[in-house]
Amino acid sequence: MKRNLLLNAELSHLIATMGHGDMLVLGDAGLPIPVGTNAPQRIDLAVCPGTPRLEDVLRAVLSELQVQSTVIATEALHADGPPAWYTDQLSLTPKTVSHEEFKKICGTARAMVRTGECTPYANIILVSGVTF
Repeated sequence: MKRNLLLNAELSHLIATMGHGDMLVLGDAGLPIPVGTNAPQRIDLAVCPGTPRLEDVLRAVLSELQVQSTVIATEALHADGPPAWYTDQLSLTPKTVSHEEFKKICGTARAMVRTGECTPYANIILVSGVTF
């Protein structure tokens, strides 16, 4: 059995195979995930509303993925900046785009992870970096 924080085999395998610049989307329960032959891989972790929370999945992913940059929707910002689920775990300044642009970018990601998060605009694109 794995000793690390991330136990989901499908998500762990995806992270192990990601290259520099590949994108991984963590989305709330309502973020549309494209379908079709060129669509991102779908990893559905949602169990019920609120489970798992986006911040918990983000914490587990960050324990294994080297992140070079992030993207969030402008609509997710609060008056004082990014939401707590972001600032509590990431020190990177996020690139911000409209929610519509965010959804377009998602179509080019390696994979999209659906969480049980039900907070509006609680979505993030993680761009893979390198460890050297």
